Amino acid sequence: MFADPALLAQASTDELDVPWWVWLATLGGLAALLLLDLVIVDRKPHEVTTGEAARWVTFYIACAILFGLGVWWFGDAHLAVEYFTGYITEYSLSVDNLFIFMVIMASFAVPSIHQHRVLLIGILLALVMRGVFIAVGAALINQFVWVFFVFGAFLLWTAGSMLRKKDEDEEYRENVLVRWVRKVFPVTEDYHGAKSTVKIDGRRYLTPMLVVIIAIGSADLLFAVDSIPAIFGITQEPFLVFTANAFALMGLRQLYFLIGGLVDKLVYLSVGLAVILGFIGLKLILHALHEYHVVPEWLDVSNWMSLGFIVLVLAVTTWASLAKTRRDNTRQGQLRSERS
Repeated sequence: MFADPALLAQASTDELDVPWWVWLATLGGLAALLLLDLVIVDRKPHEVTTGEAARWVTFYIACAILFGLGVWWFGDAHLAVEYFTGYITEYSLSVDNLFIFMVIMASFAVPSIHQHRVLLIGILLALVMRGVFIAVGAALINQFVWVFFVFGAFLLWTAGSMLRKKDEDEEYRENVLVRWVRKVFPVTEDYHGAKSTVKIDGRRYLTPMLVVIIAIGSADLLFAVDSIPAIFGITQEPFLVFTANAFALMGLRQLYFLIGGLVDKLVYLSVGLAVILGFIGLKLILHALHEYHVVPEWLDVSNWMSLGFIVLVLAVTTWASLAKTRRDNTRQGQLRSERS
């Protein structure tokens, strides 16, 4: 799947030179994984069990780790660190987005046996659209250094917004694309199995299945507005940006069924992600200042420092969230005991 080390990386530089056939092989491998998932899981629509979801999550994480080890072996250690840091960041941001997916599923009353297909197709569409975002972002970065200032400032603004809204209730509101679809095309009231369209009295109708797929895909595209600048703050290699996004998205579907209501228990996740986005935003601005030779060379954030900081923040956030949930449950139990 990888080229010869001499083709993939120049030992004296930080640039990753990926031949076209490596891109093609990587896309083919990702497509094969999606096809495998589609054939095995969606061959017969059913409600995904916790055990089944756990096995698939383990499988996708293992694939992501093996890919990163491949980058390390055929490329370079610092490239592998960039990939793993980007993957962890993207996966963490995706976990925060699971709550929105749950709200969308509940809003559209998607039958449990069809939820996996909705996520699969919706995220596949999002992956294609993210590829376009990544290509545009990479082209801008290669041409204009000041783009790093824009990305950094946007991430800082996003981090501040997440902190301000951390106590607000999330409620799904149909976006412009979904409202346009409902306005232009007739949509049935009820689901018709896994069908996206159905013909009634000689007229073609869309079903809620297609509308919710569009809602999931477009929602994830909005999430990319945060995640794409974030990962460009970790690595500017389009190959690593795309593969880290791809593996994070591919494992997201099964994670949805695995953790379920546990997302609600990660009460401080938004705070932790805000800290991470703020850190990456500052790193982007610092990188731009380096490009303009405004700051000294020693004032730099290494890849290992970024990876360690992100892992530490996520670990502390998870521990604090679960500890608070346990305290709240204990307090509620004591109150019920006193009332009885």
